[in-house]
Amino acid sequence: MSIFLDSELTASERSDEARFRVIPVPLERTVSYGSGTATGPEAIIEASNELERITGHAEPCAEGIFTEAPLDCDGPLPEVMERLAQRTEAAIRAGKVPVTLGGEHSLTYGAVTGVARALGQPVGIVQIDAHADLRNAYQGETHSHASVMHLLAREGIPLAQFGVRAFCTEEAQTRVQNGIFHVDAEELVTGNIHAIDLPKDFPEMVYVSFDVDGLDPSQMPATGTPVPGGLGYYQALHLVEHALKGRKCVGFDVVELAPDGNAAWDFTAAQIVYRLMAAC
Repeated sequence: MSIFLDSELTASERSDEARFRVIPVPLERTVSYGSGTATGPEAIIEASNELERITGHAEPCAEGIFTEAPLDCDGPLPEVMERLAQRTEAAIRAGKVPVTLGGEHSLTYGAVTGVARALGQPVGIVQIDAHADLRNAYQGETHSHASVMHLLAREGIPLAQFGVRAFCTEEAQTRVQNGIFHVDAEELVTGNIHAIDLPKDFPEMVYVSFDVDGLDPSQMPATGTPVPGGLGYYQALHLVEHALKGRKCVGFDVVELAPDGNAAWDFTAAQIVYRLMAAC
């Protein structure tokens, strides 16, 4: 089985006692444009072997990184979501930080469900994404990558969306109806904004969902639905890091990598994963 950061970890750092639990989810069921997300988790893990132990000024692997077996993604999507929820719930109950590698963005529903179930208190989602993912359903599928945040918002989970630049009228209305906090890409990019304060009533416990298409295609073209005008690498990370100040990161996912044969993009996604570990 492939192990995240295998080339750098000591025996104790890769043990079951590790703080971070990596959960590969090779899910590709509702993609609507480009394909390839099923191979995203393995590509990220393989690329992670080229990472250095230090990212920024932190060394998150010193707290340990345990890589679980890939999730079984066969069967009806509600069953897949429940399998993932059980994984993330178990991680939280053990005092660990679940790190879910996608795979398509629909998996966030299962991951957050498990986290919220284990914590038993409000959890907010900080979302980096080119898309709002707030459709009621898409192409007949409720558990679509394009409707995952609608499902979570409907369950009362607060959202903070950064970098969105592609959404429909239905999604704009959903934002208003659910009071969803958002700062879209045009404002962030043209203003060169790297820090946004979350609303004061946003939950202390935060789950981060990082869709790699939130980055500009010049920095991340290996994704199914690239949209021009996206965030820069450091800009996206700084937005997340600032949002987490004074709050606790209880888990995160990095989704929608669709490897295209250029290792640079796999490495970029792996570096994002590792940098988010440092932010937790």
